[in-house]
Amino acid sequence: MNMQNEDKTKFNPNYEGDGQQQAQERLQQQMQQRAADSSSPLALHIDQVDMSFKGAKERVQVLDGISLSVRKGEFVSLLGPSGSGKSTLFHLIGGLLKPEAGDISIHGKSVVGETGHVSYMPQQAALFPWRTIEDNVILGQEIAGRGKRELRAEAREWLRNVGLEGYERAYPHMLSGGMQQRAAFLRALLSPHELMLLDEPFSALDALTRSDMQRWLVELWERHRRSVLFITHSIEEALLLSDAIYVLSARPASVVQRMDVPFARPRREELLSNPQFLRLKQDVQALLR
Repeated sequence: MNMQNEDKTKFNPNYEGDGQQQAQERLQQQMQQRAADSSSPLALHIDQVDMSFKGAKERVQVLDGISLSVRKGEFVSLLGPSGSGKSTLFHLIGGLLKPEAGDISIHGKSVVGETGHVSYMPQQAALFPWRTIEDNVILGQEIAGRGKRELRAEAREWLRNVGLEGYERAYPHMLSGGMQQRAAFLRALLSPHELMLLDEPFSALDALTRSDMQRWLVELWERHRRSVLFITHSIEEALLLSDAIYVLSARPASVVQRMDVPFARPRREELLSNPQFLRLKQDVQALLR
């Protein structure tokens, strides 16, 4: 789907009162930057990956020739029906499983069957209940060998930046679901691994908290631009957060289409009512049927 041919007079990415001309100029500049970035290094490349599992009577094919890429500093989402193998793909990228065919490379190096190359945020916060919030946040860097005293000082600064000041020495059960997810995301962000895998991190949250977390995530990511592969079942969430979206078929999953998301950054919730946003949402819904 080539969105560059869209009539720009019908598109108003005017989230904060910008004039139409200024908004269009910002969009054009970012599209030019995106074109330049198309030659940037790949943070992740998946090439023709197949995967199946042993069933009661026969093997069940889960992934069928999956190929996709995430460039350095790009936010890419995966959309697909439930049970289409998205979490299995994350397990393959993380080295917990080995594909039956195909290759997986991270920053140009094949990592099939190897762990320790990505930071990962699961559907639940998965914070260790016996560790304080600051000690949960520094876990990845602590495992990598850095000193705890230095890490705690850095963690306190980050916790203040993400709205968790005053909770440094609290334990996970003392925080709300949204606050726990912020801490879990910060733990992934501070991991020494540049590529982040986010597996439906907001799916367990109520609608209002989820909306707040989406806004928080997009603002934080736009400041730091880590390479992200993000699983979601929400089309709106994918369009709001992503530079590109891969739409997967039902099992056995294959790539139906890659869609580049054309909206300028920074993005705000007002985008959700934009006519072009609504048209794109309908297009993705059609692909998922």
